[in-house]
Amino acid sequence: MSTYSVIEHLLFPPTFFHSQKLRLALEGKTVLITGASSGIGEQLSYLLADQRVHLILVARREDKLQAMKKELEARGATISLFAADLRQDQEMEGLLAFLHQLPDGLDLVVSNAGHSIRRSIYDSLDRLHDFTRTMAIHYFAPVRLLMSVLPLLEKKQGQIINISTVNALLLPFPQWAAYQASKAAFDTWFRSAQPEMNNRGIATTSIYFPLVRTPMIEPTEAYRTFPAMSSMHAARIIGKAIYSKRKQYKPWWLIFGQLASVVFRRWLEKGISRSLQRGKGK
Repeated sequence: MSTYSVIEHLLFPPTFFHSQKLRLALEGKTVLITGASSGIGEQLSYLLADQRVHLILVARREDKLQAMKKELEARGATISLFAADLRQDQEMEGLLAFLHQLPDGLDLVVSNAGHSIRRSIYDSLDRLHDFTRTMAIHYFAPVRLLMSVLPLLEKKQGQIINISTVNALLLPFPQWAAYQASKAAFDTWFRSAQPEMNNRGIATTSIYFPLVRTPMIEPTEAYRTFPAMSSMHAARIIGKAIYSKRKQYKPWWLIFGQLASVVFRRWLEKGISRSLQRGKGK
């Protein structure tokens, strides 16, 4: 785990999980991880590869997946790779066909694939694709994936873990309209569908991560010095959710942010407006 600053230690206290419980939960299971070639997905792949488990790793970059495979297999896991852009119909169809022919079925889906865009809507007036591609990867792709594999998961009494964001539960911020709207869309779909899936024996977990230090945040200069959780820390939280089956993970401080988003919404919106005005005057 990367070195934390004092404030990061306070914001992201250690997550302790029981390795033996994780091993028992994953013994002989088949796990699908989307967005597996970097960031949280990559770290989770390495964390789970120490178990006797079949990992199906999905990402766009086949070269990165191939580079990971040899090292992961040396740890004891069985690794299947599927290079695909889940926004593309034909590539999604190929993945779904592959999953439905698995001889041992599917036990766990970690829906992690994502794409971050920070841009003013006024810089996106001729960039509708900023919104269509975030909706494609954050909403339509996971909905299509889960709608197809629900019968497989029900048969194995499996689990779905959705990697969400604290922003889905807080007052929206400007310049993140494409990202926040698409993440919130799937978060709402998932929470709405949870009771039905749970009623069929499928465990569901929503993980609301704060800023996580991954390659996805690199283009945003301000985030390079902003407090952020390490990707290994995030992977350990997911690992604990696999055996604990807890329905949600939220940072301890998120409740205060949610309260402020309701009680102080008027003042927060005024502050955001003033900040934008100052930025416009520069």
